[in-house]
Amino acid sequence: MKVLWLQAAGCGGCTMSALCAEAPDLIDTLATAGVEFLWHPALSLATGGEVRQLLQAIEAGKIALDCLAIEGAIARGPMGTGRFQMLSGTGRAMLDWVRALAPLAGHVVAVGSCAAYGGVTSAGGNPSDAVGLVYEGAHPGGVLAPGFRGRSGLPVVNIAGCPTHPGWVTETLMLLAQRKLSEADLDALGRPLFYAQHLVHHGCPRNEFYEYKASALQLSDLGCMMEHLGCVGTQAVGDCNIRPWNGEGSCTRGGYPCIACTAPEFEEPRHPYTETPKVAGIPVGLPADMPKAWFMALASLSKAATPARIAQNATAPRLAVPPTIRKPGGRR
Repeated sequence: MKVLWLQAAGCGGCTMSALCAEAPDLIDTLATAGVEFLWHPALSLATGGEVRQLLQAIEAGKIALDCLAIEGAIARGPMGTGRFQMLSGTGRAMLDWVRALAPLAGHVVAVGSCAAYGGVTSAGGNPSDAVGLVYEGAHPGGVLAPGFRGRSGLPVVNIAGCPTHPGWVTETLMLLAQRKLSEADLDALGRPLFYAQHLVHHGCPRNEFYEYKASALQLSDLGCMMEHLGCVGTQAVGDCNIRPWNGEGSCTRGGYPCIACTAPEFEEPRHPYTETPKVAGIPVGLPADMPKAWFMALASLSKAATPARIAQNATAPRLAVPPTIRKPGGRR
């Protein structure tokens, strides 16, 4: 499968993340699966006129485009011209190139939340009028029609994340190359279910604290960050704690709350990321599928039953009280 990867309005962080794929690395992984880049702005040697000729050949139908991968949001400004971001050396806006090439591609992939929904690029009043490929935030209305489909018949595949996990990128491209990814394998927002059917909460090392509602009070504490520090891992999709980044890392493992970066409009939470909005002391965002009454009852019982070890460790920067060592037969 031949992939053309274009970087639009964004930081390039999804490419940096993809390069962190390990055992094997990004290039070896994709090569083994028969995936190769026609061009990638950071990985390919071709520049200038060579790239311009490649783009023109693809647009003219002389070179088949199996997959168009877009990283970064698409700037539509000013006034719908897209000329806030020109594709260097072509005299044409990135907006124009995306609209011209997408219908020619077998598959179209949005790499990262910016390309999928607008992401951080669209925050702060969105002066560049940046949007995703088929979404403007959580609503249909990107640069392609809501019902857009590639030549394969698939809608745009949104590998959402900020940045996206390297494994999500390689796995999606490999599945597409083997024709093993169908529309049924995507969720309602176009995200592959192999990671979107999980919650960031799954596998979080702070789950023991969550079970007892033993909460951290500041970012250096070991406890659960849901109650006070803005963590939405119980609501956010992603397998970040099941297959950690680079084998060992995730936001919550690093001591920072999950901000649901795989979701549309995460960039504008309307409150500081490290604060939990509450009404009458109850967090506004409750765990997925849990009624408020159930949560309150569970929280009250859990707090009342919290072992002293867990309560003390929750507000400590490092383990203060280790687990009790029990002798055989239940004797301490």
